[in-house]
Amino acid sequence: MNTTMVWAGMAIFFVFSFLTAMLSRQGKASSMDAYFLGNRKLNGFVSALSYSSTTYSAFMMVGLAGLTYTGGVGAFGFEIVYFIGVTLILIFGPRFWLVGKKFGYITPSEMIGDRYQSKLSASVISLVSCLFLIPYSAVQLTGVGYLLSGITNQAIPFMAGVVIATFVAILFSLIAGIRSVVWTDSLQALVMIVSSTVVVLLVVSKLGGFGAFFQDLQSNHPEKLSVPGNGYFNIYTFINLTVPWFFFSISNPQVSQRLFMPSSKKAMRQMLLGFLIFGFIYTLVSVMWGYSALIKFPNLEKPDLATPMLLSSDLVPSVLGLIVMIGILAAAISTIDSILLTLSSLFSRDIYGYMKKDTDDRQQLRVGKIVIPIIAVLAFVFATLELDLIAVLSVASSAGLIVSVPSIIGAFFWKRGTSAGTTASVIVGAAVVLFMQFTGIAPLKFGAGVWGLTVSAVVFIVVSLFTEPPKEKAHAFMDELREKLREKS
Repeated sequence: MNTTMVWAGMAIFFVFSFLTAMLSRQGKASSMDAYFLGNRKLNGFVSALSYSSTTYSAFMMVGLAGLTYTGGVGAFGFEIVYFIGVTLILIFGPRFWLVGKKFGYITPSEMIGDRYQSKLSASVISLVSCLFLIPYSAVQLTGVGYLLSGITNQAIPFMAGVVIATFVAILFSLIAGIRSVVWTDSLQALVMIVSSTVVVLLVVSKLGGFGAFFQDLQSNHPEKLSVPGNGYFNIYTFINLTVPWFFFSISNPQVSQRLFMPSSKKAMRQMLLGFLIFGFIYTLVSVMWGYSALIKFPNLEKPDLATPMLLSSDLVPSVLGLIVMIGILAAAISTIDSILLTLSSLFSRDIYGYMKKDTDDRQQLRVGKIVIPIIAVLAFVFATLELDLIAVLSVASSAGLIVSVPSIIGAFFWKRGTSAGTTASVIVGAAVVLFMQFTGIAPLKFGAGVWGLTVSAVVFIVVSLFTEPPKEKAHAFMDELREKLREKS
């Protein structure tokens, strides 16, 4: 694709997004609630688009397409398991929203810490989230680097793409906090879904239509139409990838924090329905992109270049390819924005607030804004490593975040859960995940996510049984909440 056209397209996109972000500044966001949660007033439509744009990052059109290119139809099954996991929001979404309204929680870790009456637990969960989410944000930067370098045949270097994404993410995050991110998310989500769907249909038609398309796959790549197919998606690989992904909606704080933001339960239901429709379409599109690249370019060295190579090929008109590129770029930046805001709120609320006992809301907000560029620079440094297979790296980050799941489930469904159990389970579980990821060991062939969840669950239960639970908060989170849910229904 013509490099000048790419630069021009990015410039137009950034200008429109910048104007959208500026227009979102309705008054001064002078509190943590306003800056990080938009005063909890998001409607269903905007929430759905923003949630979709945040969740479906560079992982999809670059990562999932690359995973499809590598392992075939197993990638579709892997993503469908995530879809099944989204149903967890039906259980936890109303509970997050109700306790958030009642107690004014800003972060999911603050909620867990208050439930177990321990600011130490909140700070430990926040530290673990920072540890694993910074590499995940780096994955988004890497996706932009691969996208721009691949689509321009290296005319825009990988590092240039990473630098651009880092700068823009910082800018959008600082303009108006979550309000600027939400409104730019909505614009970006519409660009993503419309452009990618139209262009993939065009690509398939140029490859002879759906009949010829699948006939080509059946004749030349039959192993990519079955599981385990070429062996990539054996049962152990599938489980190791899907277990962290199943719990993504509650384990990843940049996603679960969104459950505090809708203006009502009705808005939350609309958010979930809109997200499911958006996500199913986008999943099919991403898988078709991977298959299309396999037909057109069967011998790529880097699977994550499948989509960039396809966009720069003669199958896609330059203008349409440019629009899809902008959609992918938007998705990646949207996710980075959300992670930057979530991590800065975790640090300022739960870590800084724990270390400095007498801090108020304004001080925490000031610290949160200061650390946004610092977190972005750390992600940038990690992205320069140019690690392969974005999809696998994304799951590796979720494998670390999964250690908080037993405490989250216990907060709402087990009165015997304690702060000691929470703290111990998160620390021990995170240590197990890090050890396994750095050494590459996999007992019984199960990966870090499976063992991290298992170990953290066992430690949480055992330690909680030998320590004293906070009965008053357990009552507020379970008995009172159950009554409110009955009233709402």
